[in-house]
Amino acid sequence: MNKRQFLKTSGVLVSGSILSRFAHAESPSAPAQKPRTNWAGNLTYHTSNLFEPTTVAELQQVIKDNPSIRPLGTRHSFNALADSTHAQVSLSHFKDITIDEKTRTVSVDAGVRYGDLAPVIDARGFAVHNLASLPHISVPGAIATATHGSGLHNKNLSSSVAAIEFVDANGDLQKLSRADGEKFNGAVVNLGLLGVMTKITLDLEPSFQVAQTVYTDIPFAELEHHFDDIFGAGYSVSIFTDWQHSRGTELWLKRLVKADHPLDTPEMFYNARLANRNLHPIPALDPVNCTPQMNLPGPWYERLPHFRMNFTPSSGEELQTEYFVPRADAYKAIRAVETLRDKITPHLLTTELRVIAADNLWLSMAHQQDSLAIHFTWKREWPEVQKILPLIEAQLAPFNPRPHWAKLSTLKPDHFHQAYPRLNDFKSLVQQYDPKGKFRNDLITTELYS
Repeated sequence: MNKRQFLKTSGVLVSGSILSRFAHAESPSAPAQKPRTNWAGNLTYHTSNLFEPTTVAELQQVIKDNPSIRPLGTRHSFNALADSTHAQVSLSHFKDITIDEKTRTVSVDAGVRYGDLAPVIDARGFAVHNLASLPHISVPGAIATATHGSGLHNKNLSSSVAAIEFVDANGDLQKLSRADGEKFNGAVVNLGLLGVMTKITLDLEPSFQVAQTVYTDIPFAELEHHFDDIFGAGYSVSIFTDWQHSRGTELWLKRLVKADHPLDTPEMFYNARLANRNLHPIPALDPVNCTPQMNLPGPWYERLPHFRMNFTPSSGEELQTEYFVPRADAYKAIRAVETLRDKITPHLLTTELRVIAADNLWLSMAHQQDSLAIHFTWKREWPEVQKILPLIEAQLAPFNPRPHWAKLSTLKPDHFHQAYPRLNDFKSLVQQYDPKGKFRNDLITTELYS
């Protein structure tokens, strides 16, 4: 079975506490003939109005003309974050990439995906510090929702943002950078609530090589006393599990390759065994679309994602949930979730465990907190998953979990204020750029403004 088949499971929708179905349009003026869905297929958008401007001036007019509108990226949100009952706007035509070698930054238009960006900057000898597991996501969508990769010392993708440009609710073009201090920290992870981002400037670093090694069957018991050693053994590390047999089914170790430091690859790594063939995160599936393994060195952008950049899934028919907990509580949190294994496993494709370093971005899931991210990729069996999520959230409650903004949860609105201590400050910042709530929708109103 290939990646497309892996992504094709079945189900229906919800988002946070909002149950609904949603519907579509493909051009700035005319409704489309078929419903427009998110890439997972678990949600159909309410609106039949989709605007696709080609210039900033056109975007400004679209925003002025519409009393309510939401930005739409590459449609990778599993909840209703990008939904609107009135109109959506896509900047898929905004494709410019401009490298400034003197400042070691790159300015990226809002329609650029990480898979588009990576080979361009690598050809000039540069890299970004990390990538998500799928490279098909848009840069602004990833930034706005604090999307992340993995690494004991790696912050999420938003941490590399040096400046942003966006059109606010009045149709005015705004620019913010690190020189704006705390205001900038509040504006980067913005959920599309300050306005529609048109351009993002990212920090660059020298290009680097990575080799990917996979081990199988790492006992959870090894994490109790060696958690940081295990997750710090590579530039990026992931443990996949089905929650059975008290172990991770696979450990993906992505390590920097340096000419003067040959990689030591023992047969056993914390009682996990070296894989003798390429593997998929779900062991039974064909790894043909996964990035190269077997310790084979390659460019950063061909190893840090789990799946190849030149393979774009036509759909991702699955459900996803993710919770961040303090890294200091990681082992306890894993064991707490494990008690639900027999309820979780029948409806699960895989769980991925990753660590992310703390940052100062107000709405980041890792805001001032080194974190463990517990990510569930579910079969599209929403009625069953909807019953399991409150059980998982109850087990994680002692650790004050922070849910990923673009994924499914059943946490109540008051939890978001408890989990994100700068949320009220963020709402005050939003008031400056969108005083009438033009960029809100039902989900945002429920979770942030209830």
